[in-house]
Amino acid sequence: MTGTTKVRRVGNAKPPTRASKLLQNRWAGIAGLLIALLAPFVNASGYALSVMTSAAIFVMLAAGLNIVVGYCGLLDLGYVAFFAVGAYTSGVLSTRLDLPLLVTVPAVIVVTVIAGIIIGAPTLRLRSDYLAIVTLGFGEIIRITANNLDVTGGPSGIYGIPHLTDSPVVFYYVTVVVVSLAVLGAARLGRSRLGRAWRFVREDEDAAEAMGVHTYRVKLAAYIAGAVWGGLAGVLFAAQLSAISPTSFTFLQSALVLMAVVLGGMGSIPGVVIGAVVISILPEILRDLADYRFFIFGVLLIAVMILRPQGLWPARSKEVS
Repeated sequence: MTGTTKVRRVGNAKPPTRASKLLQNRWAGIAGLLIALLAPFVNASGYALSVMTSAAIFVMLAAGLNIVVGYCGLLDLGYVAFFAVGAYTSGVLSTRLDLPLLVTVPAVIVVTVIAGIIIGAPTLRLRSDYLAIVTLGFGEIIRITANNLDVTGGPSGIYGIPHLTDSPVVFYYVTVVVVSLAVLGAARLGRSRLGRAWRFVREDEDAAEAMGVHTYRVKLAAYIAGAVWGGLAGVLFAAQLSAISPTSFTFLQSALVLMAVVLGGMGSIPGVVIGAVVISILPEILRDLADYRFFIFGVLLIAVMILRPQGLWPARSKEVS
């Protein structure tokens, strides 16, 4: 016998090639995009467009949190903080300085990067439950700060935020395009060299550091990338409602986004998209059940997690030794 270690693959005897997996994911993405583009032809009522637009924004939030939780393995319970920073930055600049909402996007990116550094720099040296508790605290700090500042409108929030367009249909398609680019960008990041470093940190941070990966910088990069995704989603949220208040950015919102990532499959872009759509649309489908809809919603989520503990569309395992 030789001393070499053989590598076996998980799954079928003849695993799919890299090209076939890429083609499969590409076709899945194209199919999802076509469904989103054709949905207004099925139902273009104001209510339906509002629900579909909110679902698309929620997909962008889930894709951003997936960078932090799914790729890098950092449990973030305060992700809604970046959602709030993006929404409030665009809202303040557009209402106080009479700027078009699109012009505020560069400022939103800069502010969310700074927020990611301020929040992430002192906390990312922590791990596991300690990191989760600290991020939860920062999420609440952002909400309480917005609730007590005059510039953010206090408890009443900000009203009169200009729309990107006056047509709900056009705004829906704009949102779908932006979210599609964000999802594609998140997927490309996951396949990049940085994405591989994130996975190394997620699997074994000590081993990654021993192999030369600067784990602190890698984690901070994931946190900043997730912050930018959340901030841009906040711009779309402000444009959709034209009004924001602290009650829109509670811990429940962070929990729902995290639930979408876990339900779909951590680290899996198609799974995260499906999980976000299910979490955002299923309560609306069950609306006719009145007070029982959230009970049934919770039971269905528990059933799915028992039957599919790795998620609806789990990330593929590459190789195990």
